[in-house]
Amino acid sequence: MNLRTATLSVLFFLAVFYLGLILSLLYFFEGSRFWETLFSPRTLFNLRLSLVCATLASGLSVLLGLPAAYALSRFDFRGKQILDTLLELPLIVSPAALGAMLLIFFNQPLGAWIEARGVRFVFTVEGIVLAQFAATAGLAVRLLKAALDEIPRRYENVARTLGATPLRAFLTVTLPLSRKGLLSAFVLTWAKALGEFGATITLAGSMPFRTETLPIAIFMRLSTADLVGTATLTLILVALGLTLLYGVRKLGEATS
Repeated sequence: MNLRTATLSVLFFLAVFYLGLILSLLYFFEGSRFWETLFSPRTLFNLRLSLVCATLASGLSVLLGLPAAYALSRFDFRGKQILDTLLELPLIVSPAALGAMLLIFFNQPLGAWIEARGVRFVFTVEGIVLAQFAATAGLAVRLLKAALDEIPRRYENVARTLGATPLRAFLTVTLPLSRKGLLSAFVLTWAKALGEFGATITLAGSMPFRTETLPIAIFMRLSTADLVGTATLTLILVALGLTLLYGVRKLGEATS
C-alpha cells in the first residue's frame, strides 16, 4: 500500500465514522414530528437564542482576539509564553469545569460586587454569551495568530518606510491580507459557540424560554428519553453548522 492509498483510506474512514453518526439520527426521524418540533414555539426560541448568543460571543471573541493575536504574532516581550499558555485554558479544561470556574467567580467578593452593580450573568442570557465567549476566545486568538503569522512582516515595514504609522500599516496592509483568516476564525468560533453546552448550562442554567439554547434543549429532550425529539434537534444543529462551514469554504475558494 503506497502513501496515497494509506492516507486516503484513513481520510475516508474518519469521514464514514462521522457520516455514520449523522445517519444514525435518521433511524428516529419522523417526518411529521420533525416539522412539528422544528416550528414549535420552544424550538424557535431555542434556535433564535442560540443564533443571537453565538453571534455575539464569537464577534466579541474575534474583536478582542485580533489585537491579542497581533501582539503574540508581532512582538517579543517578557512573559509572552506564559500569556500564550494561559489563553489555551479553554482548550485544556472541560466546558463544565470552565462553567464552574465562572460560577465560582461570581460567588466570590469581586464577582458578587459586579452582580450587585446590576451586571448579572448567573442564570441570565448575558451569562450564555459570557460562557460562550470564555469557551471560544482562546480558540479565536489561536486561529487569528496563525493567520497573522502567514503574513510577512516586511509588508508592514515597507508601508512604514513610506510614512504610515504602525496602526495605519496594520489597517491598510495586514488587516486586508488577513481577511480570509478573520472570516475562518469567526466562523469556527461561531460554530463552537453554537454547539457549546457545558459552560453554558453551568452558568446560565436551563430555563425554558429564558436560557435554554439548542444544545441544552437537546440534553433536556435526552434526559426525558425523548429520542425522536433529540434526533430532530440534533439534526437541526448539525445541518446549521455544516451548511455554514461548507458555504464559507466555497466562498473562500471563490474569493481566492
